Amino acid sequence: MPFNSFNFWLVFPLLFGLYWLIPSRFPSYKKWYLIIISYLLYMNWKPAFAVVLLFVTFVTFYGAKTLSDEDKKRRYGMIWIFGLLSLLPLLVFKYYNFINEIVITGLERIGLHFVMPGLNWAIPVGISFFTFQAVGYLFDVYYKRIEAEKSLTDYMLFVSFFPQVTSGPISKASELLPQIKNPKPFNFEQGVAGLKLLLWGMFLKTVIADRMGMYVDSIYPNYIHYSGKICLLGSFFYTMQIYTDFAGYSFMAMGIAKTLGYNLINNFRRPYFSLSVTDFWRRWHISLSRWLKDYVYIPMGGSRCSKIRNYWNIFVTFLVSGIWHGANWTFIVWGVMHGLAQIIEKALGLQKYEGKNLAVKTLRIACTFMVINFAWIFFRMPTLNDACGLIGRIFSHFGDSCSLADYKLSVVLAIPLFKDVYDEWYVGRLQTLNRPIVRMLVYVFLFVCILLLGILSSGQFIYVNF
Repeated sequence: MPFNSFNFWLVFPLLFGLYWLIPSRFPSYKKWYLIIISYLLYMNWKPAFAVVLLFVTFVTFYGAKTLSDEDKKRRYGMIWIFGLLSLLPLLVFKYYNFINEIVITGLERIGLHFVMPGLNWAIPVGISFFTFQAVGYLFDVYYKRIEAEKSLTDYMLFVSFFPQVTSGPISKASELLPQIKNPKPFNFEQGVAGLKLLLWGMFLKTVIADRMGMYVDSIYPNYIHYSGKICLLGSFFYTMQIYTDFAGYSFMAMGIAKTLGYNLINNFRRPYFSLSVTDFWRRWHISLSRWLKDYVYIPMGGSRCSKIRNYWNIFVTFLVSGIWHGANWTFIVWGVMHGLAQIIEKALGLQKYEGKNLAVKTLRIACTFMVINFAWIFFRMPTLNDACGLIGRIFSHFGDSCSLADYKLSVVLAIPLFKDVYDEWYVGRLQTLNRPIVRMLVYVFLFVCILLLGILSSGQFIYVNF
């Protein structure tokens, strides 16, 4: 059930109230309440999906217990068995048809005609997120960063916790499990902070992302009929759409979790003010970046190796990132572009900038934004031909002008832009904005904007598809 749906906002006050009515002296009841609610909300998408969630949960829970009991000689083999077994649903549901197509095409090129049956199954919602979270826990136990969890109840809640199960953030067991084991009493200030995050996330999704999406959805499928300027403007709007959509979800997930007494990792730190592509991945989808670093990049050798090997490690890490996002060549190319950009930055020493020259910083931010923007075109388009066609349209038919109506949508971007500028450079310096009356007026303004300008049709979040 999407957080921006009318049904969720009817149900959530009841869920919130019943949770806090359960006395704190019965923590197991509170946990089972959240588990049941998490599964019911997840089954709202499709009841059969819960079987996959349970399968991954049980495999990683009992796999971790087995790893903790095995001797050193057998642990290496066991981690591969349980790791692959827990990844099996993700591989089958998300990648079987893609691999099947590659195999059939490859065989046809050498004159062999062999057809394997395809699967016409819907992909379980959030399968990439809860699978990576569970697999991360399994490897943390293998590397002895944490001990195997003894309580199945606590672990079930860790994997299925409804604010994050469909689109993250991807939590580490060392962060979330201690909170589950020791639930806190209701904290008014934390609850208020959660509601503020909910309001901001709802604004980003309904007022910014969904309106940007309407424009993008009219341009991208029909790019051949539009001028290069309109296509370029559409690419900028998609760049903002995916940011405000995913950040909106993440803030809402954090907000809902806070109202229930839990703290989740913040997935975003003003990514479009990055000074390099390397810096971008320290600010964008932070929980995934951390996962890739801990379980792909570092185990391969990280940066403690030769330059060539380090470049290879970066390339493979972002190839995995592209594949994680979807079973399509467009996602693979998107991941490869980010990997190659970081390799080039590292080879030229551009991945860091410690200077304070404003002109240099501005230029670096602008160049990084353009690289990220053009990479998003591959991320959004259904095929490589379409992505290249749109980019070609931008450069070959750029002379046609845009109407004022094409630009007026960008006015709504002023609010998130102002907030990001303030948070990046002026936090604590504009004391007027910290006055209670000013902050209250801002909250009322955001709420009114949601009612008057928001698209309240429970439009799906982009990252739910991953």
